[in-house]
Amino acid sequence: MQLHYLIREPKEILDKNPLLLLLHGYGSNEEDLFSFANELPQDHYVISVRAPYDLQPYGHAWYAIHFDADENKFSDNEQAKESVHLVAHFIDEMVQKYPIDAQKVNLIGFSQGAILSYATALSYPEKINKVIALSGYFNSDILVKEPNAVAISHLKFFVSHGTVDQVIPVEWARKAKPALEHLGLEVSYHEYPVGHGVAPQNFFDFKNWLTQNEHPIRK
Repeated sequence: MQLHYLIREPKEILDKNPLLLLLHGYGSNEEDLFSFANELPQDHYVISVRAPYDLQPYGHAWYAIHFDADENKFSDNEQAKESVHLVAHFIDEMVQKYPIDAQKVNLIGFSQGAILSYATALSYPEKINKVIALSGYFNSDILVKEPNAVAISHLKFFVSHGTVDQVIPVEWARKAKPALEHLGLEVSYHEYPVGHGVAPQNFFDFKNWLTQNEHPIRK
């Protein structure tokens, strides 16, 4: 399956440039996060990818969300795992197509895109360097393989959430830090007094975190 994407090439050309891969939320599209592409570090490729599943009447999803008769919400974990594989394959394609530094591929995910970013990084740590997980939560049920402590040890996470998020409760987001730290990982966790969105201060903080944590994947 070919995934549609938008790309902003780096303004500062290196032999190989880092990549920021943007994964949008449920019901949105690749244009959403790409709207702030020019605010991101100038030496990075910025690629925003469209999720594979079409929603009606518009928008896209990484996996289906269903409601049962009691209005309990549950995720299609098999579809989510398929999307994890798709993102991993897409990264390989982009590294072959553009002069991207395979050691410096970073994910920025919002909402469902953040949930998928956690799973992709922990399932394919050899492809990912850092993860910025905005307004999502960590769902271990969609990992496609058991995390290997040595293989994932280089991963760094910036996790943020709105304290009045009406879509994904902040309590869900708070579980990510202890869960990841239990795996021996470094997590920078932040909360902001907003709903389901990215506050200006949040944007400023994760940009700073990105530039302060420049390090390649250790093989």
